[in-house]
Amino acid sequence: MKAAVLYEPKTRMPIVELKQQAPRSGEVLVRIGAAGVCASDHHVIIGTAKFPLPIVLGHEGAGMIEAVGENVTSVKPGQRVVLSFVPSCGFCRSCRSGMGQLCDTHRATGPRQFDGTTRLMDPQGKEVFQYTKMGVFGEAIVTAQQACYPLPDDVPMDVAALIGCSVTTGVGAVINQPNIRAGMTVAVFGCGGVGLNALQGAKLVNASRIIAVDVHDHKLEFAYKFGATDVVNAKSQDAAKVIRDLTGGGVDFAFDTFGSARTSVAAYDSTRKTGTTVVVGLAPDGEKAPFDLVDMVRNQKSVVGSYYSSISPHESFRTVLDFYRKGRLDVGSMIVRRYSLDQINEGFDDLARGEDGRGVVVFRGVS
Repeated sequence: MKAAVLYEPKTRMPIVELKQQAPRSGEVLVRIGAAGVCASDHHVIIGTAKFPLPIVLGHEGAGMIEAVGENVTSVKPGQRVVLSFVPSCGFCRSCRSGMGQLCDTHRATGPRQFDGTTRLMDPQGKEVFQYTKMGVFGEAIVTAQQACYPLPDDVPMDVAALIGCSVTTGVGAVINQPNIRAGMTVAVFGCGGVGLNALQGAKLVNASRIIAVDVHDHKLEFAYKFGATDVVNAKSQDAAKVIRDLTGGGVDFAFDTFGSARTSVAAYDSTRKTGTTVVVGLAPDGEKAPFDLVDMVRNQKSVVGSYYSSISPHESFRTVLDFYRKGRLDVGSMIVRRYSLDQINEGFDDLARGEDGRGVVVFRGVS
């Protein structure tokens, strides 16, 4: 099968014909229908996130089951599925505690399958890794059956791909916060795919004010479509100060969906007494943020992380798909660019330029 392969950071990804092994026990072969172009993959491309190379990137996807290995009971050939980039093992301490999105076994095995081996090989005989056991920038993947969530027939593949990451991550980061409630004020830093969905999450919980923050005016204008009541350009303004002025002291919840020390601190500084800052976006490896510890104590502020919606991905998929099918989530309008696999590098060029919405790689023959 053909796939885009990253051999070295900061280089273009060639399209390579790879040899793919058959699925083993508990594994499935998924023919990919659509794959989202996400900033997390871009971190690997530019070298700010470290993974073994060569690797097939892409973790936001959906497709159709083509074949199954032994002992697969949850899906069958011909079934449409949305893919979780954390296929929870079900047995580690995190999974037993109900935190499947933090699966210890998945994190320990990383870009290899649960048995520690790989399923891809390039023409030179070199093993090729799969980003988060996915690698959906390829025509097909072998992955664990736990990665697959059955997809209703009325959900398009491109929409399902985004539900696999940005929609679930953004919406879930908001609606699954334990202390959030109707009427609260919310700020969202970053209006990329995850940020737009965090805005939608704030709308779903009936936030009274939803403030979008970005450095591009066109992205802020786009944010109004997804629930923003106010916008702030952090390039020309002190975003935290503007937000405190708008809300009379700060927001109840601030979400950093971009992921950097600068944006996390700005989000924290925009919260009121007892406010909560939720860090959603992944910063470059090793980056640390200098929060004001005296302010944190005296004003009883909190900083928490939210990974992949804060709860089990499959539970989030169930909720998000229900919202989408009832017309309460707009996913289709986020898709403003479609690419073939051959155009994958162009897709990341558009992402790096800060274009509106989400780009999706669409594969022929799977619907």
